[in-house]
Amino acid sequence: MFKLYTDAATMNKSGKSSCGILIVHDKEQYQHKIKLESLDNHHAEFEACLQGFRILSKFATKDDIVLYYTDSKIVYDSLQKQYAKHYQEYVDLIMNEQQKFQLVMNNWISDTKNEGAHNLAIQGLHKFY
Repeated sequence: MFKLYTDAATMNKSGKSSCGILIVHDKEQYQHKIKLESLDNHHAEFEACLQGFRILSKFATKDDIVLYYTDSKIVYDSLQKQYAKHYQEYVDLIMNEQQKFQLVMNNWISDTKNEGAHNLAIQGLHKFY
Protein backbone atom coordinates (compact mmCIF):
# COMPACT_ATOMS: atom_id res chain seq x y z
CA MET A 1 0.00 0.00 0.00
CA PHE A 2 1.18 3.49 -0.88
CA LYS A 3 0.24 6.74 0.80
CA LEU A 4 0.38 9.85 -1.35
CA TYR A 5 0.18 13.36 0.13
CA THR A 6 0.14 16.51 -2.01
CA ASP A 7 -0.07 20.21 -1.32
CA ALA A 8 0.50 23.42 -3.26
CA ALA A 9 1.78 26.81 -2.21
CA THR A 10 1.13 29.99 -4.19
CA MET A 11 2.47 33.51 -3.77
CA ASN A 12 -0.73 35.55 -3.86
CA LYS A 13 0.51 38.60 -5.75
CA SER A 14 2.70 36.90 -8.34
CA GLY A 15 0.81 33.62 -8.72
CA LYS A 16 4.11 31.73 -8.60
CA SER A 17 3.50 28.26 -7.25
CA SER A 18 5.19 25.06 -6.22
CA CYS A 19 3.98 21.77 -4.88
CA GLY A 20 5.11 19.24 -2.37
CA ILE A 21 4.63 15.54 -2.90
CA LEU A 22 5.21 12.99 -0.17
CA ILE A 23 5.01 9.27 -0.91
CA VAL A 24 5.16 6.77 1.96
CA HIS A 25 5.65 3.05 1.35
CA ASP A 26 7.08 0.35 3.63
CA LYS A 27 8.30 2.95 6.15
CA GLU A 28 10.25 4.75 3.38
CA GLN A 29 9.52 8.33 2.36
CA TYR A 30 10.01 9.87 -1.06
CA GLN A 31 9.88 13.66 -1.15
CA HIS A 32 9.48 15.89 -4.19
CA LYS A 33 9.28 19.65 -4.74
CA ILE A 34 8.09 20.83 -8.14
CA LYS A 35 7.91 24.32 -9.64
CA LEU A 36 4.45 24.96 -11.08
CA GLU A 37 3.20 27.39 -13.71
CA SER A 38 -0.17 27.82 -12.02
CA LEU A 39 -1.93 31.16 -11.81
CA ASP A 40 -3.89 30.55 -8.63
CA ASN A 41 -3.96 28.18 -5.69
CA HIS A 42 -6.85 26.03 -7.00
CA HIS A 43 -5.01 25.29 -10.24
CA ALA A 44 -1.86 24.62 -8.23
CA GLU A 45 -3.67 22.13 -5.97
CA PHE A 46 -5.01 20.21 -8.98
CA GLU A 47 -1.58 20.27 -10.60
CA ALA A 48 0.00 19.00 -7.36
CA CYS A 49 -2.42 16.07 -7.33
CA LEU A 50 -1.74 15.27 -10.98
CA GLN A 51 2.04 15.46 -10.54
CA GLY A 52 1.80 13.32 -7.42
CA PHE A 53 0.07 10.51 -9.26
CA ARG A 54 2.47 10.77 -12.19
CA ILE A 55 5.43 10.41 -9.85
CA LEU A 56 3.72 7.64 -7.91
CA SER A 57 3.35 5.60 -11.11
CA LYS A 58 7.17 5.29 -11.14
CA PHE A 59 7.03 3.51 -7.76
CA ALA A 60 3.70 1.68 -7.67
CA THR A 61 2.19 -0.93 -9.98
CA LYS A 62 -1.31 -1.72 -11.21
CA ASP A 63 -1.67 -4.17 -8.32
CA ASP A 64 -1.09 -1.54 -5.64
CA ILE A 65 -3.60 0.22 -3.41
CA VAL A 66 -3.14 3.96 -2.97
CA LEU A 67 -4.39 6.12 -0.13
CA TYR A 68 -4.38 9.69 -1.44
CA TYR A 69 -4.47 12.64 0.97
CA THR A 70 -5.13 16.29 0.16
CA ASP A 71 -6.08 19.30 2.26
CA SER A 72 -7.80 20.88 -0.74
CA LYS A 73 -11.57 20.54 -0.45
CA ILE A 74 -12.08 21.43 -4.10
CA VAL A 75 -9.70 18.70 -5.27
CA TYR A 76 -11.21 16.12 -2.94
CA ASP A 77 -14.82 17.02 -3.76
CA SER A 78 -14.09 17.10 -7.50
CA LEU A 79 -12.48 13.67 -7.44
CA GLN A 80 -15.37 12.24 -5.44
CA LYS A 81 -17.91 13.63 -7.93
CA GLN A 82 -15.58 13.11 -10.92
CA TYR A 83 -16.64 16.60 -11.93
CA ALA A 84 -15.41 20.17 -11.54
CA LYS A 85 -17.02 23.02 -13.42
CA HIS A 86 -13.83 25.00 -14.01
CA TYR A 87 -11.26 22.23 -13.55
CA GLN A 88 -12.73 19.29 -15.47
CA GLU A 89 -9.60 18.88 -17.59
CA TYR A 90 -7.60 18.27 -14.41
CA VAL A 91 -10.21 15.89 -13.01
CA ASP A 92 -10.11 13.83 -16.21
CA LEU A 93 -6.30 13.70 -16.23
CA ILE A 94 -6.16 12.74 -12.56
CA MET A 95 -8.83 10.06 -12.94
CA ASN A 96 -6.83 8.63 -15.85
CA GLU A 97 -3.73 8.47 -13.64
CA GLN A 98 -5.69 6.86 -10.79
CA GLN A 99 -6.89 4.09 -13.11
CA LYS A 100 -3.30 2.83 -13.26
CA PHE A 101 -3.71 1.35 -9.77
CA GLN A 102 -5.88 -1.42 -8.38
CA LEU A 103 -7.65 0.90 -5.96
CA VAL A 104 -7.33 4.57 -5.01
CA MET A 105 -9.04 5.97 -1.95
CA ASN A 106 -9.19 9.76 -1.95
CA ASN A 107 -9.15 11.40 1.48
CA TRP A 108 -9.49 14.97 2.67
CA ILE A 109 -7.33 15.86 5.67
CA SER A 110 -6.83 19.09 7.56
CA ASP A 111 -3.85 21.35 6.92
CA THR A 112 -2.29 20.25 10.20
CA LYS A 113 -2.29 16.60 9.12
CA ASN A 114 -0.69 17.43 5.76
CA GLU A 115 2.41 19.12 7.14
CA GLY A 116 4.88 16.94 5.23
CA ALA A 117 3.58 17.89 1.78
CA HIS A 118 2.89 21.46 2.92
CA ASN A 119 6.46 21.96 4.13
CA LEU A 120 7.81 20.60 0.84
CA ALA A 121 5.59 23.03 -1.11
CA ILE A 122 6.83 25.98 0.97
CA GLN A 123 10.43 24.84 0.55
CA GLY A 124 9.80 24.70 -3.19
CA LEU A 125 8.67 28.34 -3.24
CA HIS A 126 11.92 29.37 -1.55
CA LYS A 127 14.02 27.14 -3.81
CA PHE A 128 12.48 28.12 -7.14
CA TYR A 129 11.70 31.80 -6.54
